[in-house]
Amino acid sequence: MCWSATADLVAGTGIACVGAACVARVRRIGDLPLAALPLLLGAHQLIEARVWHLGGGTGPATVAWAVIALPLLAVWVPVAVLCAAPRRALARLTIPLAAGLATAAVLSHSLATRTVRAEIRGHTVGYGLGLSHGELLLAGYLLATVGALLLSGDRRLCAFGVLAGAGASVCFVLWRTEFVSTWCAVAAVCSLTVWGWVRRRSERAADRGAAV
Repeated sequence: MCWSATADLVAGTGIACVGAACVARVRRIGDLPLAALPLLLGAHQLIEARVWHLGGGTGPATVAWAVIALPLLAVWVPVAVLCAAPRRALARLTIPLAAGLATAAVLSHSLATRTVRAEIRGHTVGYGLGLSHGELLLAGYLLATVGALLLSGDRRLCAFGVLAGAGASVCFVLWRTEFVSTWCAVAAVCSLTVWGWVRRRSERAADRGAAV
């Protein structure tokens, strides 16, 4: 989420460009899902720019935003980390993966049976779905996403997890007070973190190739 349609549009375009650069630099197929994460985050921001333009509501843009934000990311992140993680971390990563699958199943059912609505509130966009057991779903969501990064066994991805968790907490407080939405800024920083991770991985792959 960002504080205006223009901010979402600019941030989304920039983040998507970072994502395209990440994907282009990937040298290992298992790294591709995580490298493509900024592309997904960029598309998410661009979709919200459309939500701003429409003044909220319950249309396709709102539904698309919710699908990405809720069930898709809950599965994408732990699967992407699992694909990229070293073998020693695979067993423990089944925990956030299971949490993500369970959380995504509940959220998908809610999206299929209820109407999600977006409402412009000053410099924020509020999304309502009327979820029950919200605290439990939030815990499962954070375990799936932030937890997967923290358990990845990769120093850069662990730092990414700390950044994402701290950024999400700050954004949540600002959003709850309806002061301003700042998630686009966090998404941009996270995307640059992914770029640094991809670049480091590609450099290591090149070094190994040169050594052979």
